[in-house]
Amino acid sequence: MNKIEQGKALNNADEVSLKELVLKVMQWWRYLLSRWVIILVAGIIGGAAGFVYALVKKPVYKAELSFALQDEKSGGGLSSALGLASQFGIDLGGTSAGGEFSGDNLLELMKSRLMVEKTLLTTVNVNDKKETLAELYIDLNEFRDKWEGKPGLENMHFFPNTDRSKFTLKQDSILGVLYKKIIENNLTVNKIDKKLSIISLEVSSTNELFSKYFVEILERGVSDFYIQTKTEKSSKNVAILQRQTDSVRRALNAAISGVASSIDAAPNANPLLQSLHVPSQRRQVDVQANTAILGELVKNLELAKMSLLQETPLIQVIDTPILPLEKVKVGKLKGIVLGGVIGIFIVGFILTARRAFKEVLA
Repeated sequence: MNKIEQGKALNNADEVSLKELVLKVMQWWRYLLSRWVIILVAGIIGGAAGFVYALVKKPVYKAELSFALQDEKSGGGLSSALGLASQFGIDLGGTSAGGEFSGDNLLELMKSRLMVEKTLLTTVNVNDKKETLAELYIDLNEFRDKWEGKPGLENMHFFPNTDRSKFTLKQDSILGVLYKKIIENNLTVNKIDKKLSIISLEVSSTNELFSKYFVEILERGVSDFYIQTKTEKSSKNVAILQRQTDSVRRALNAAISGVASSIDAAPNANPLLQSLHVPSQRRQVDVQANTAILGELVKNLELAKMSLLQETPLIQVIDTPILPLEKVKVGKLKGIVLGGVIGIFIVGFILTARRAFKEVLA
């Protein structure tokens, strides 16, 4: 067989294969059409199930909050002043950029167990009743019905103002379960744009107040923790300098009073008796020394306060959730259409698989 004949044979084989495929598809299509009653019933049942689902399914409320992470910059003249102070062995802090929770680390902090559990144990006012978000979350998910009959869980509660350190092992375990549920199903933390420092928090739940309270309290708790962590060193420096300044000021006031007392003790001292002038001169030396020290401490204290102010606030809220929240709910028409399509697809797949199985066994 020459090359031309081989090419014709291959083309004929391709045409036969394509023809067989088309015929096979038409055969399957006719088979499905012959079962139109079953498929129609499946579509009606699926549509009815979708309609019931749309009626029963509770709406989900979305609470969104966005905030900007403040950039820490050198600060110009303040940075120079802090550098000058550091040359004399005085560390006033606030000159470094970045930090433990900068960038993506802040996203993980938002989803940390520490922050989520603190938020859950926060007391809120719901329908003129004070309760923790943990209690509200348990109620809206009907966990107590699932815990019925389980020892130690039927009377599990997280009352307001309860000392966290006094929780039982089961309470800690339940809090861990609630944390995982929230991370998996309710809480979303995203960066709006990789080039920007704007972060978005979103909480979705079937309770409008829970969604709103949780996202606001979580942001506030993370912000306070972030600020406290970032400014801890500067705050300690301010406190130390303030104590030193107050101590030297008290010593200076005592020295000034000592000078006056020494002069009052010998108002008309004989100029030839130098020993009578010694107490007042000593006090004057103390006054001069304490005055110089106090002046330096006051300057360093003001620099430290400026450094502390430069670092806060670190988080600026842009948008907050406002009631009524966005409600996500499956519409009745959408439920009917989706249910019908899914029912038709499932029955069509079963019929096709059953016929294919019979053909293989035949």
